[in-house]
Amino acid sequence: MESSLPSSQILDSDGNAERKNEAKNYNEVMSTLPKVKGLRGDDYYLYQGFWYAPFFLERLMSVQEHFHPQSTDIFVASFPKTGTTWLKALTFAIFTRSRLSGSTTSSLLSKMPHDCVPFLNYNLAQNPSNRDLTIPLLSTHVPYSCLPKSIISSCCKIIYICRDAKDAFVSLWYFHATLQRSKNVEPLPLEEAFELFCNGIANFGPYWNHVLGYWRASLEFPEKILFLTYEEMKKDTAAHVKKLAEFMGCSFTLEEEEEGEVQKIIGMCSFEKLSNLEVNKNGKCLLDISIPIPNSIFFRKGEIGDWANHLTPEMGARLDDIMERKLKGSGLKLPR
Repeated sequence: MESSLPSSQILDSDGNAERKNEAKNYNEVMSTLPKVKGLRGDDYYLYQGFWYAPFFLERLMSVQEHFHPQSTDIFVASFPKTGTTWLKALTFAIFTRSRLSGSTTSSLLSKMPHDCVPFLNYNLAQNPSNRDLTIPLLSTHVPYSCLPKSIISSCCKIIYICRDAKDAFVSLWYFHATLQRSKNVEPLPLEEAFELFCNGIANFGPYWNHVLGYWRASLEFPEKILFLTYEEMKKDTAAHVKKLAEFMGCSFTLEEEEEGEVQKIIGMCSFEKLSNLEVNKNGKCLLDISIPIPNSIFFRKGEIGDWANHLTPEMGARLDDIMERKLKGSGLKLPR
């Protein structure tokens, strides 16, 4: 439906009639989609080549229909549990550093990174005006090919992060297991979840197709898409912080570098610092969705190679083999 209103007001202005119509259309589409049981025991639906739980699919369809970005927007994109929280913290700290005017008080000290950088497919699906328009940072787990056409056709920039599939899986399983236990629900055993993941079944999965979509887009539009890996960022964080600032159009000045601004941001966004903040130990994020999530479950370890403590060598080799086959010919080799 065409509207002369700003995009941030479209959903709120059209009233209940359009919402009911959207719900009807959504249910009609859902009834035609292939489905399987997912990591949390609920149904996952195959939509445009990727699997989604109903909660995520409904919001995806909404943003595909309604969302229109600002030309200056920068999207932090990722598959879940691949470094999203850290990248959000870094990009937010880098972009807002000039606002502090000598103060050491950053919103990151009192707000969860996911609340500093709103999710396109969570927060903004329900309320597109739920953002600070002066901060052009948004985030998404949506695969590249499923992004709203308004984003793909725009001059918006995208920063994508991924990591070794084995660590991504273990982190994802722990996230779901912890969330399930907090609701007194027995989580899916790791071995069963691993089988699903190896078959591509996960929210926003298959993982390899998610990674490949952004990788290929970064080769086609290098000025618009910055492709990063968690492992390389951990290896040389300072270089990547400067790369991020340059890509976002807010490079560090020589004076800032001499004053240690890069290291200050790295320290403020470190796992140790963020995980020990009161808001991240006891607060909840995504309060505008039906099930707010405890902030603490986003801070487990932040380590590379932890998969070896949870998967057998055979399981690790199997997932490595799958990733190698799926990425073959793309020119992309993820850290292992």
